[in-house]
Amino acid sequence: MKRKIAWSLIAVLLAFSSPVMAQYASHDTGFHRYYVGSTLFMLGNLDAKNKPDFVQLNLGYRLTQRDVISVELKTWKYGWSLGIPYGDKWEAPEEKFPGYIREYGFALAYQHFWWKGFYSGIHMMNAWQTFVDAAGVNIDKGFQVFNTYRLGYHFSFFSDRVFIEPSLAVTHRLYHTEMPASFKQMDDKWSKFFFGEPGLHCGINF
Repeated sequence: MKRKIAWSLIAVLLAFSSPVMAQYASHDTGFHRYYVGSTLFMLGNLDAKNKPDFVQLNLGYRLTQRDVISVELKTWKYGWSLGIPYGDKWEAPEEKFPGYIREYGFALAYQHFWWKGFYSGIHMMNAWQTFVDAAGVNIDKGFQVFNTYRLGYHFSFFSDRVFIEPSLAVTHRLYHTEMPASFKQMDDKWSKFFFGEPGLHCGINF
């Protein structure tokens, strides 16, 4: 679901990118310092088969035309290890946790624009976890540091009031506390890195 949304929107953006202002030039008189946003992957909540109950709110500040900092508040749940790569094991029934993990957290993010709308970014997320078994019972608590290293492009619309940022990323579970044994058994089979995570941040400048 997430990948289908990502590639569909990226194709539309590239098709209509010629009239779009890519990034905020130093001579812009309407340069907007602040933005509020989210991610279009919240549309994944429409997937009844594997609903992630995903919510994200981004609050950003443009230090300069090239440097941006933001805070991302988010919560979601997942039933498979975050290290499973794309392929036949991706969300395979035999790889599913005996329940799911619910996370609440925040990320501190930094973006640098290198040329036009091309940017790189790092997101450092602190997440508090609740482990829920197949019967819906909370069986344990945990914590993890989850980093995202992102490359993307910034498109702006409507006189720089609205933007969207398709991207690809490498995610890295830098640290996490000990999981319950039944979850750990499934998670230990996979890397702490994931390559090719799509991103679709969007927002409103003011």
